[in-house]
Amino acid sequence: MRTLLILALFISAISCTQKEVKTLGSVERIDPELDALVNPGAKVEIIAEGFEWSEGPLWLESQNILIFSDVPKNTVHKWSEDKGTEVYLKPAGYTGTSSPYSKEEGSNGLVLNNDGKLVLCQHGDRKVAMMDAALDAPASQFKSLADNYEGKKLNSPNDAVFRANGDLFFTDPPYGLPNGMEDSTKQIPFQGVYKATNGVLMLISDTVTRPNGIAFFPGEKTLLVANSDPKKPVWYAFDLLENDSVTNARIFYDATESTKTEKKGLPDGLKIDKQGNVFATGPGGVWIFNKEGKLLGKIKITEATSNCAFSPDEKTLYVTADMYVVRVKLRN
Repeated sequence: MRTLLILALFISAISCTQKEVKTLGSVERIDPELDALVNPGAKVEIIAEGFEWSEGPLWLESQNILIFSDVPKNTVHKWSEDKGTEVYLKPAGYTGTSSPYSKEEGSNGLVLNNDGKLVLCQHGDRKVAMMDAALDAPASQFKSLADNYEGKKLNSPNDAVFRANGDLFFTDPPYGLPNGMEDSTKQIPFQGVYKATNGVLMLISDTVTRPNGIAFFPGEKTLLVANSDPKKPVWYAFDLLENDSVTNARIFYDATESTKTEKKGLPDGLKIDKQGNVFATGPGGVWIFNKEGKLLGKIKITEATSNCAFSPDEKTLYVTADMYVVRVKLRN
């Protein structure tokens, strides 16, 4: 009896010292192929909260931290397992003096260039810019990589991806403008998908109504772009020829029916793993497709999701979801 009592007290002490894990959703298996990508019991674990609208997660392996934007607050935060959440960079997307410039004036998508420099899609400054400082010593000095198309100011760059040769591809919806599509300072009549090479822009597409998340499939010959338009919530695929002109533009997946039942979320940020599987934020959470566009499953999240990022080994997925940042340990 005494041994059992000691054992019970020991177990109780362990339970009290363990940190409570708060969750925000669950995994929905639609196809058996999902099991190779996500463990059936994977948890959607809240690791940070209290933001106005979190976006653009990016894992910095050199510092073992996750950084992400709070777009309305014009701030990039950092999160680590031992220190939690701290401010990483402010201002991040709007460096002017007449703040607030807009309701979404901050940075959105964050990405590293091929030299390991931090590049930010800056809504308020209407450009894609590189942080002119080391990753461990952020400063509010930025070098513009793209700020106009044929002499006209960009709308509000949203998300970006680099190709292996250093070319920058990015999307330019109107979300960061003070009055969106109706803003008097909007100079470009369309919402573009662009390539930037040494500051010179090439228009990839002007037909996506609200271009948002963007990523390359392995081989970098096909570009996937999310359209966050509630009237046409789809993911588009664009094959690129040698001169980067588009061929075989097509719908990769149409989420229209799901928007009728899911109250939160539209096609937004996305990532593609080394095997070509797509993890795309959309209605009701993160949608998981194979490279052919077959829906394998979803990470169901109760808040609107905006973007996601892999750990270097692609075994952990970080997701920004409204006021939260969550972590899903996909596989062991």
